[in-house]
Amino acid sequence: MLFLFLSVAAIGSIAAQVVAHETEPTFRAGVALVKVDAQVVDGRGHNITDLSQADFEILDEDRPQRITGFAHESEPIDLLLLLDVSGSMRRSLGQLAATAESALAELHSADRVAVMLFARDAAMRTRFTSDFGRVAAGIRSGLSDEGLGGGTAINSALVSATLQFADAERRGRRAVLIVTDNMSLNYRVSDDEVLHRLSDANAVLYGMLIGKSRRPPAPRPGTYVNPDFTPSDIAKLAELSGGEFAEASRPSETLADMVQRIRARYSLEFEAPPSAASAYHRIRVELAPGARERYPNARVRARNGYFAAQ
Repeated sequence: MLFLFLSVAAIGSIAAQVVAHETEPTFRAGVALVKVDAQVVDGRGHNITDLSQADFEILDEDRPQRITGFAHESEPIDLLLLLDVSGSMRRSLGQLAATAESALAELHSADRVAVMLFARDAAMRTRFTSDFGRVAAGIRSGLSDEGLGGGTAINSALVSATLQFADAERRGRRAVLIVTDNMSLNYRVSDDEVLHRLSDANAVLYGMLIGKSRRPPAPRPGTYVNPDFTPSDIAKLAELSGGEFAEASRPSETLADMVQRIRARYSLEFEAPPSAASAYHRIRVELAPGARERYPNARVRARNGYFAAQ
């Protein structure tokens, strides 16, 4: 099992590489308060969980901002499990279903989980609930679902997943965890649209990549690229949303680890500074000097921008 971690600076570097092939992903804040979900790991990739509000700094267009809201373990989480049930995934989902309930034990009683299945089409299996036994049953039932068509449409499924938060009570933090082999060719649903929808839903994306799939290579210079057809890249989408991904050789173990990492994140809020409507703001989340002294090898993962409210 291999985890890949990127700092906020590294995420910015990835965005610069992507812009040559598509519009740079951006994030919109619909209200005056901007909420940022952040994870901090040490040099070995372990979560750092003892930080306080004073240990963080947020810069908006390189200008320090006052953090007005802070939460950690006490904040409830809504987690949507988005499961690829295409034919190539059946065996891995069986392993996941067998241990799902114990993996979800990392969550708290106030947390909620939903299950959505997808192949060519997507459908909710279990609505948001704190009954993790029902969640495990929803995953098991997905093993026999053959009504979602042939093929795999990852970006369309991610857009459908973000829409589920519109009907959910607005509270705490939100995350989508997709389990897939990343074998998909998206039709007319760009990565940029997915990232906009995640931002609108105030949700962070996590990915569990099954099998031998890797990130798609960049097109060769001079090669025509049809913008209506794009290869899936869950790793990139997770990174740019402020989340992470794992290559999961043992899905059941990876699920438990990912759930724990989601729960260990911090929630920060600040007031958006005055600006023109829809102006794009780049932000950075950093550790304050005192925290940096205590954890000199720490890395912070968070989204790197938003659009000002209209």
